[in-house]
Amino acid sequence: MFFWNPFMTPEYFVFMLPPLILGLYAQGKVQATYAKYSRVANRRGLTGGQAARYILDSAGLSHVSVERTAGQLTDHYDPRSKVLRLSDGVCNSRSVAALGIAAHECGHAIQHDTGYVPLAFRNNLFPVANLGSTLWMPLIFIGFLLMVSKNALGVMLFDLGIVAYALFAVFSVVTLPVEFNASKRALAVLTEQGVVTTDERKHAKKVLDAAALTYVAAALSAIMMLLYFLRLRSSD
Repeated sequence: MFFWNPFMTPEYFVFMLPPLILGLYAQGKVQATYAKYSRVANRRGLTGGQAARYILDSAGLSHVSVERTAGQLTDHYDPRSKVLRLSDGVCNSRSVAALGIAAHECGHAIQHDTGYVPLAFRNNLFPVANLGSTLWMPLIFIGFLLMVSKNALGVMLFDLGIVAYALFAVFSVVTLPVEFNASKRALAVLTEQGVVTTDERKHAKKVLDAAALTYVAAALSAIMMLLYFLRLRSSD
């Protein structure tokens, strides 16, 4: 049996409450940790942009450019144009938090250069996962409405919606090892290149661990939503 709204049944809250709580905790943790260590200056006085340039050059990636981008925590590495973009609060900041975030994005650049398999898989999956994230909601909603009237087309659309969402869920899960590995590489290179002290490394790790928790929450949310849809489908 299907309820009138596949997103707001009592079962929905059972499935989605844990990831919701974890997501709220993760967001609060990121904001608090970043705010704390963005006020702690690194001993070498390097900005996030300078540290990124130093790390990239040390890894033989002088061809990867470093650019400033607008927004807060909008930092990312673009593998297509080979550009590392750092937000204003990271690029020009001399904080330990800025060094950790900049190094993390450098970790993605190093992953790309060395052919890190999970990253390559995620990048190849992105186009279909992005399409799935666009299509799953209308497919599932329309499919549900038609299924109420026992329309066979509704079943097909609902199933296609589940497949579309599954692609998005897989992308969320594959993101985890990519992000964890980038942080591991970041902490290693910060230490090896003598960019941070032992204490500063610990502080940077706290910032990166907090950021990683948001990816865990996103993956858990995607998995639980997928399980919820499968539960609805099995109760038809």
